[in-house]
Amino acid sequence: MKIKEAFDFSKFQHLMEEGKKIFFVGIGGISMSGLAELSKARGQLVAGSDLTLASRSKALREKGIPVHSPHLAQNIDQFRPDALVYTAAIPQDNPELVRARELGIPTIERSDWLGLINRRYPEVINVAGTNGKSSVTAMCAYICMDQGLDPTVHLGAELDRFHSTIHIGGKELMLSEACEFNYSFLSFHSTITTVLNLGHDHVDLFPEMSDVIRAFALYVVGLEAGTKLVLPSFDPYIPALLAEVRRLKAGQLEKLDLYYFGYPEDKIEDREKADLLITDIQYKAGLPVFCLHYRGEDLGSFELRVPGKFNVENAAAALLLCRLAGADFTAAKGSVKEFRGAEGRFTICGRYRGALVVNDYAHHPDSVKKTIEATKEIPHRRLFACFQPITFSRAKGLAEGFVEAMKDEAHPILMEIFDDREKNRSFSSKDIADRINDLGGSALYMPTLDALEAYLRKEAGQDDIILLMGQNIRDIGDRSS
Repeated sequence: MKIKEAFDFSKFQHLMEEGKKIFFVGIGGISMSGLAELSKARGQLVAGSDLTLASRSKALREKGIPVHSPHLAQNIDQFRPDALVYTAAIPQDNPELVRARELGIPTIERSDWLGLINRRYPEVINVAGTNGKSSVTAMCAYICMDQGLDPTVHLGAELDRFHSTIHIGGKELMLSEACEFNYSFLSFHSTITTVLNLGHDHVDLFPEMSDVIRAFALYVVGLEAGTKLVLPSFDPYIPALLAEVRRLKAGQLEKLDLYYFGYPEDKIEDREKADLLITDIQYKAGLPVFCLHYRGEDLGSFELRVPGKFNVENAAAALLLCRLAGADFTAAKGSVKEFRGAEGRFTICGRYRGALVVNDYAHHPDSVKKTIEATKEIPHRRLFACFQPITFSRAKGLAEGFVEAMKDEAHPILMEIFDDREKNRSFSSKDIADRINDLGGSALYMPTLDALEAYLRKEAGQDDIILLMGQNIRDIGDRSS
């Protein structure tokens, strides 16, 4: 994929001034709705549009932001914005986008607008990586808010702490996710950042793992001198990432402050061990208890209310990021123990006939496998592991990974693919289920949400766990009562 053109942030900083009129096309999106709220909180006059008036659009209306539907050129004529913000999913022939350009109104892609916002903060923590971005950003929000650091937060999921995807804090610190899709993270400014992990994802944009590594290397190359970069010492692709950074820009790594989190046995180039060490992981009623050590100092025991070894690693990353922003490790113990996950990240929806119902956004083979493994730590009778791939290109490109992640389950259930942007629909979740069964497994395929819900209502019972992984498959969890 072609790398997005560099954006001249200095040219558009004036749009951050109070009273500027900003129009958001696709305002109901999870990120765009948050950006609209952040912009309004900064004193800008905000309006927007969406194809349909879904729940987030209606919530924005209740907060005083005009939202139009459908997309019409006259919306631009009436509002006359100083700038129009759009997502990469908006087609170039969108009538509002076309009209704004006809009128000479600046049109700014979503990631560049977020880049403009985070350049207004002296301290910015950006969380990058294939998996775990929302969870780690949310954990950071808990820690920083509890310790009076008053962060402004932009999340890709709702958080129960502030019942939104965003939190309006002070003017000194911003927390945000840094997504690699469409090279969005190249637009962001960081003073502290992390690459949580690397995995092959967004195969339509990054056909090979080497393309993923190069994208994240470009992110690291773009960091300013003195930026604190937190890396996992256990991730097998980190050496390749560092090598690619050196290839792209000699001397860049020497300009950054590198920190590592991981395990005592990890091998790290040019140093003996990670800065923050994880030891003695145990599970109590399926939830992790573990110890941390920072540069030789024993920090004691930490407890989580979210399951899985991967959440131990997420917590370690969040704790180290916040420590670099001025938080205290010991004081953060209560924060990570209180954290119960961002919306859709192992969200416990309730019980149905005695079965625990859990929603999760797992959509990559690694996250599917780890989420299933974490769920198994919770005492249960039977596990209904239900998975819905997101986008046809990902399902097809990573099919063998999904097979590997689910083939050993007793009866994995594959829901048909969710896709709201791709036109090539020549692949099906049934292909994944068939492959599992060819290997001796016992997978089920459900073509519709109604079929899956009917099956679960009939089969699930006392002490079972229903794990719903994917996009709109999670609607079933919301109806679990």
